[in-house]
Amino acid sequence: MFKTFKIVITGQVQGVGFRPFVYRLAREYDLKGTVSNSEEGVVIYAQASKQQVIEFYQQLIESPPNISMVEGHQITEVECSAFKDFRIIISNAHNKLNLQLTPDFAICSNCQNDINNPKNRRYNYPFTTCVNCGPRWAITKSFPFDRDQTTMQNFEMCKKCEDEYVNPDDRRFHSQTNSCASCGISIDFKDDRGNQIDYSTHDLFSKLKALLVGGSILAIKNTSGYLLCCDARNDDVVKKLRIRKNRPQKPFALLYPSLRLLKSQLQISKCKEDSLQSAVRPIVLVYRSGVDGNEISSSVAPGLNHLGIMLPNSGLLQMLANEIDFPIVATSGNSSGTPVLSDDYEAMEKLRSIADYYVQHNLKITHPQDDSVVKFSKKFEHSIILRRSRGYAPNFRAYKSSCDKKVLSMGAHLKSTIGFLPNDFLYLSQYLGHLDHYEVFERFTQTANDLITIFNQQPNVILVDNHPAYQSTLYGKELSQRYNAELIGIQHHKAHMASVLGENELMNSREPILGVVWDGTGFGEDGHIWGGEFFSYHGNDIKRIGHFDYFDWLAGDKMAKEPRLSLLSLLDEDEAYVLRTKFSKEERRIYPVLKNRNSLKTSSVGRLFDAVASLLDVCDKNSYEGEAAIKLENLITDYDLKECRAYVTDLGSGYIPTKSIISHIFNDVKRGVDKQAITINFLFTLAYIILQVAQQQRIGKIALSGGVFQNTVLVDMLIELAHDKYELFFNRNLSPNDENISFGQMMYYLNGMGKG
Repeated sequence: MFKTFKIVITGQVQGVGFRPFVYRLAREYDLKGTVSNSEEGVVIYAQASKQQVIEFYQQLIESPPNISMVEGHQITEVECSAFKDFRIIISNAHNKLNLQLTPDFAICSNCQNDINNPKNRRYNYPFTTCVNCGPRWAITKSFPFDRDQTTMQNFEMCKKCEDEYVNPDDRRFHSQTNSCASCGISIDFKDDRGNQIDYSTHDLFSKLKALLVGGSILAIKNTSGYLLCCDARNDDVVKKLRIRKNRPQKPFALLYPSLRLLKSQLQISKCKEDSLQSAVRPIVLVYRSGVDGNEISSSVAPGLNHLGIMLPNSGLLQMLANEIDFPIVATSGNSSGTPVLSDDYEAMEKLRSIADYYVQHNLKITHPQDDSVVKFSKKFEHSIILRRSRGYAPNFRAYKSSCDKKVLSMGAHLKSTIGFLPNDFLYLSQYLGHLDHYEVFERFTQTANDLITIFNQQPNVILVDNHPAYQSTLYGKELSQRYNAELIGIQHHKAHMASVLGENELMNSREPILGVVWDGTGFGEDGHIWGGEFFSYHGNDIKRIGHFDYFDWLAGDKMAKEPRLSLLSLLDEDEAYVLRTKFSKEERRIYPVLKNRNSLKTSSVGRLFDAVASLLDVCDKNSYEGEAAIKLENLITDYDLKECRAYVTDLGSGYIPTKSIISHIFNDVKRGVDKQAITINFLFTLAYIILQVAQQQRIGKIALSGGVFQNTVLVDMLIELAHDKYELFFNRNLSPNDENISFGQMMYYLNGMGKG
C-alpha cells in the first residue's frame, strides 16, 4: 500500500546539488512526489511503500552530496496525494528565511576537465561551473538559492544549457549557475586608461602570460573580487607593486598554476596539500625550504621563511594557470588597508595607479570576499584560520539557537566581522577589515544592512564591544536607535573567551575552565587596556582571576604600531641605554616625560611580543599589523623542549611579572645569547606560565583565544607540555584573532553569561 511522507532536510543543502541528488535517488527507489527548496531547507514529498520511503530516507541522510552538510532532518507521514511522477518544483518563499546560506565553492575537477578538453563545448570558457562548484554567497541577492535570486538571473540559458539543466542524468541538472560561452558571462580586456583591447577567446590568456613575463601588473576580476597579479619571479615588478599598493613589507600571496609545480619547488605536508585542494581552496602558509623555492622573488615575503600559497579556485584562474608555468603574485585587489574591490568602475578608478591592465567580466558580485588564509603548526599540524572569508562565510557550521530575539553582534574594530541571528541559525560575515579605514567602514555598514535585508528581519538586540570609541560600537548604537533595539555592551576579552567556549561546546561544562585570552588591545573593565588575561569559567560566569602585570600604555594607538614604545615602557632606567639608537634626541627628551605622566596601563601580551622584537632588533616599527610577532616566530626553525628554560618561575597569585621577563631577556641579549634561543625561551615561558596558572587553580581544562594564539610555535609547545595532563581548547573554525569577537558576543549573550 502506498503512503506519502514529508521529509525536511536542513543545513547546507541549497546551492550544493541537493535537489538533483534527491531526484536521482527517488528514481532509483521508484518513488513519486516532489522536491523543492524552502525557507527552511529542502522539502521532499515521497510516495511509495513505507519500506521504500524509509530506505530512501536513510540513504538520503547517510550519503548526501560531498559539499552539502545535513544538520537536521525529519520525516512525517502526511495525507496521501496524487503524484504522477517525481519532480523538482519551483521554490516558493512564503515565510521568513530559516536555513543555512551557501558559501562559494572552488572549481571542481570535472569542470576543470571540461575547460581543458578541446572536444567539450565549454573548452576555454572561464566561468564553467556545475552543481558541485562555483560562486554562491558572492552572487547572492536573496534566498532560497535559485537563479532568479542571484546575479546569474541576468544571463538567460541557451537551448543547450537549458537541456542540461532539465536532464536528470547531467551534472548540471538544476545548476543555478549554469552557463556557457553562448549565453553566459563575457570578459572585457582593457589598458590602464580604460581602452578596450581586442582579443580572441583562445589567445587572451596567452596574451596575459606575455604581459606577466614582460613585467606588467594585472588587475583580474575573479568571481569573488579583484586580484592584483604579477610574475613572482621578477623582483623588480614585485617591488613596483609594493610601491604602487603602498605595502612595504606585508607578504603577498602566491598563485601556483598546479600542485605538481608547487611540489617540485617546495615541500608541503599532506594536511597542507589537502587544504590547498579543498572546496574552500584557501591561501595556505608553506615553509620556504624546499627543492627550488629560490626562484621566487625575496620581495614576495620580505624576511620571512614561509609563503602564502593558493591553487586556482575558479575557471578564470584555471585558464590563466593553464598558460603559465611559474607562480604569480595574487594579492587582494585594493590599495593598502581598503576592502577588496568588485565593481568595475570603482576598480578602474582606485586601481588606476597600480594596475597596467584589467581583466573584467559582467557578472555582478554582491558580496566581495578576500581569500581565506590557513596556517598549520610545524610539529603537531594544528590548524589555525588566520582569515575566514571566501569558502567559509556566511555560515558558522550549523550552530542553532532557540532564542526568540533577533540578535545582531557588531564585533570589534580591527579584523571586523558581523554576526546575525535572525532565525534558528547563526550567520557570520566574511572578514571585513579595520574600521579606521573609511572604505572598510562603508563595507561594514553595507554588510550589516544586507544581512538585515536578506532575512527581512530587524534586530531587537544589538551587541557591541565595551570600547566607547570603536566604530563598530558607535554604529551599533546608531542601529539600536534606528530599530529601537536593546543595546548590550560586552567586554572584549570575555567575548574572546565566550568564542572558544562556544566553538568547543563548553558552555554547559560541569568542570571549571581556565580561560587564557592574550592579544594586543581591548578595553578593560577597570578602564585600562587588557590583553594578558586569565579567567575562570564556571556556573555560566566568567571571572578575571589574573593577568600580566600592568605597564605604561604610551602614545595611544601609536604604541601598537611602534614596538620600540613597548620596549621603552617595560625597560628599567638602567636598561634604557639600548633605546638610544631607536629614538631621536628629541624623542628621548619627550617620551620619558610622557612615561612619567602616564596613567593608562596595559596587560597586553601582544605588546610584550612587540617589546621582545624591539629588544632583539627584529622590528621597531610595524608596517603591518602583527609584523613584530610574525618576525619573532620567523626566527625559529626548530626547538627541543628539553633545552628550553623559563624566564620566570615565581608567579605569585596569578599576576605575571611582565617586567621581570623583559629584564631576563635583556640579560641574555647582553650575554650574546642567540636570538633564536631567546625567542624559544620566551615562548616556552609563556607556555609554562599557562600551565602553572592551571596547576595553581587546579583546573584541567584550558580554553585559549586571542591573536597571540596565531603563533604556531607557542601552540605546539602548549600541546607538547600539556600532554595528557591538561585538555586544551582553541578556536578552530574561527580565527583566534578579533574576527571571532562577533561570535563571542553572540555566545556571551545567548548563554546568559555574566549573570552568575
